[in-house]
Amino acid sequence: MSGQSSSHEALLGPVVESLVSAALADRGPRSDSRIVLPSRDAVLGCLDGIRQVFFPGYFGVADLHDKSVHYYVGATLDRVIHEMEEQIARAVAFTAGHNYAACQHCRDKAESATNTFVERLPEVRRLIATDVEAAFQGDPALQIKDEAIFSYPGVFAVTEQRIAHELYRLEVPLIPRIITEHAHSLTGIDIHPGARIGEHFFIDHGTGVVIGETSRIGRNVRLYQGVTLGAKSFPLDENGRPIKGIDRHPIVEDDVVIYAGATILGRIVIGRGASIGGNVWLTHSVPANARVTQAEARETKFEDGGGI
Repeated sequence: MSGQSSSHEALLGPVVESLVSAALADRGPRSDSRIVLPSRDAVLGCLDGIRQVFFPGYFGVADLHDKSVHYYVGATLDRVIHEMEEQIARAVAFTAGHNYAACQHCRDKAESATNTFVERLPEVRRLIATDVEAAFQGDPALQIKDEAIFSYPGVFAVTEQRIAHELYRLEVPLIPRIITEHAHSLTGIDIHPGARIGEHFFIDHGTGVVIGETSRIGRNVRLYQGVTLGAKSFPLDENGRPIKGIDRHPIVEDDVVIYAGATILGRIVIGRGASIGGNVWLTHSVPANARVTQAEARETKFEDGGGI
């Protein structure tokens, strides 16, 4: 037994050294020798808190009275504010390579971003309420709106994206993708936090939907499962790396319906009121009120045993 332990110790040292060296090299030059990253669990805890203040009683504490709801929302939001500011400070310091404990600039940026984010929450909540209404109007199987709030994956994923989008707009690093990838892992709906989405947005069923970073979606848009709003090939720099910051995803105007399995690629425009059929592959713009479908399959009938 002792011989086996010695063998493991002899193996462990070089492996640990190699792994640590690689991890430190990946971090690049930094002014802080500590590894201080935002906590995924803490970020998701803030997300749960925001969901609770958006829909008191639906999430978190399930038995609230009119007299207690103000206290509950206030106390929950106060906790979220303090934790979110801490996580944003960690994200900013880590990304910039600054000393987390000593960098006042990172602290100031986190405080400013958090305050602006919290000020925007009522508008985010209003947008989410329109999404719930869109689900109710767009799905005949939905008997009451509460069911969409509790259980619809599309509403869940869009709620998290709308929260993440506000942080993305404030140039908060890391945290927006933590939020949207959390929704992706639970629902199968992958929406980049950079996507701009208008009100009354409904994703029906949802599994397999992909919406890229520079997508622009108007009002009253409905998507079904398996829809992709993606990019085609993109230009590379002189080192063969993708050039960042290019608008490469579709623009979907108001009142558009895109049915299951459709793939729409590139910076093209889907005109207002258009309908894109299931399993369509589209790489060119379509005008307002267009109807795009797959070519109808011709049915060949064989009679009198004449078929093969």
